[in-house]
Amino acid sequence: MMRTLVLALAALVLAGPAAASEARPTQHELESELICPTCHTTLDQSNAPVAQQMKAVIAARIAAGDTKSEIEVRLVADYGRGVLAKPDVKGFDLLAWVLPIAGLLIGAVVVGVAAWRWSARRDVADDVDAEPLEPELEQLVDEELRRLEA
Repeated sequence: MMRTLVLALAALVLAGPAAASEARPTQHELESELICPTCHTTLDQSNAPVAQQMKAVIAARIAAGDTKSEIEVRLVADYGRGVLAKPDVKGFDLLAWVLPIAGLLIGAVVVGVAAWRWSARRDVADDVDAEPLEPELEQLVDEELRRLEA
């Protein structure tokens, strides 16, 4: 119950900045999320003429009070879907979101299984390699242990 409350509270706290970013985007934020169609780098790294035009459109739209989504829709309409730096969350582009997560999960499982097998093998190896002591040596060890305990 407490965990659910904490998660809900965290979601509410984090929703505010995300909504503010949508309503009042910054020039830098949009430039880092859009790609120049000429040089295929983000706008904040490009000085191509097309990138300069896109930056001017972004500045004008921010001044006009457009939301982040409205500006992105306009740029996609003018320059195509290739200007978005993040892939869609549908169709084939969904693989770009799923594969890294799946890779991390598979890697964690492989490491966990390997560690479990390695530790189980060590336990078995410790038991198999242990040979019984000769009776005289075992008696000497017992005497020495009693002497140390006293």
